[in-house]
Amino acid sequence: MNVEHVEYSSVGIQQPQNACYAEGGSRAWLVVFGAWCALVPAWGIMNTAGVLYLWTSTHQLKNYPESSYGWIYSAYGFFVYFAGAPMGMIFDAWGPTYLVVMGSLGMVVSLICFSFSNEYYQVFLSLSVLGGLSASALSTSALATIWHWFDRRRAFATGVACTAGGLGGVIFPIIIYFTAPKVGFGWSIRIIALISAVLLVFACSLITTRLPVRTDAYKGLALKPLKDANFAATTAAIFLTECAVFIPSTYISSYAVHVGLSNIIAYLLLVFLNLGMIPGRILPALAADRLGRFNIMILTTLICAIMTLALWYEAGDSLGALVCYAVFFGFWSGAALSLSPVCISQTCTAAEYGSRSGMAYSIASIGMLLGIGLAGVFEQRSHGAAYNRGLIVFAGVLFLAAAGAFVVARGVCRGWSWRARF
Repeated sequence: MNVEHVEYSSVGIQQPQNACYAEGGSRAWLVVFGAWCALVPAWGIMNTAGVLYLWTSTHQLKNYPESSYGWIYSAYGFFVYFAGAPMGMIFDAWGPTYLVVMGSLGMVVSLICFSFSNEYYQVFLSLSVLGGLSASALSTSALATIWHWFDRRRAFATGVACTAGGLGGVIFPIIIYFTAPKVGFGWSIRIIALISAVLLVFACSLITTRLPVRTDAYKGLALKPLKDANFAATTAAIFLTECAVFIPSTYISSYAVHVGLSNIIAYLLLVFLNLGMIPGRILPALAADRLGRFNIMILTTLICAIMTLALWYEAGDSLGALVCYAVFFGFWSGAALSLSPVCISQTCTAAEYGSRSGMAYSIASIGMLLGIGLAGVFEQRSHGAAYNRGLIVFAGVLFLAAAGAFVVARGVCRGWSWRARF
């Protein structure tokens, strides 16, 4: 194993003397595989929100107002991120084992309970609350552990693990579409629970850390890190990104049905989006390790804004335009999701990463909740052409704001020279 002694990270932040990174080798890549196994259910369910939204809005929850559906799935993402602060402190203080085991048990129980849910409060408690908290434990431990093993190749290793969310977002909608009409929606969710349980056994076995725990980790509950301008600016940029990034994946299926396309097309659009997300987690990450993580984040959020305001805005009921948008948006939004946490790692040491990333995503969780929820209000109050100009413009403007915020964060962290690889 090629172990390299590192006293300073790639962005000049002083590291502890034991901060040497494997940057590869069988043990480090087994950790990445374990993280991948944990993220298939944790992020795969999040990326299946559009299909779950479409099914429950026409079956279990059809008697509830349209504006109430979006809050269920935005709440799932909210709890995934909002619980990040305490999960990060637990990780820094005790390591990943407790989080992975408890998150695995919680995720399987959540899916089983969701499969029996028929009322709004049952869906909310089983999927949004229990599922979101369990996914938070899994994603925090999975991603934070990777950053204990990689520095120079951190974006690439993270991107490889994050392909799990895209793959889950491909497989889970297909399972629901083909099995729910035959054996029932409940059994289709139980099949997903079984697949998740098998993967989470591997996650519990393989996710291990290499740095000692921090006895002062619980001090991270204070907001002191926000006094660091680098961290605060990066957190603000991620907040705006999370506001926008899940709106298209949550609403594109219902949009397709609304403009007159068939249910199978609505399901397949989400599959195409998640297929695009898989290479989007890896290829921009390779470029980010060479050209700068913040530089690529600016590019990805800007492209997401342009595609949303130009391609989706003008798509109407054109199947070709919607498929193109789904694939290319999936690619670039996948890059945004996998690079955001790597940008946080550039503002702190590896030993601080768990608590700092947790705090950043706890703040970003409010953005996700507001973004998806307010988009649902646009969906209820406007239809036809107004539907496009309301929900789609809302998402596109948020992406533009995120791109601008990352420009500011990059300038605060590294300066305003565009030649810097940061």
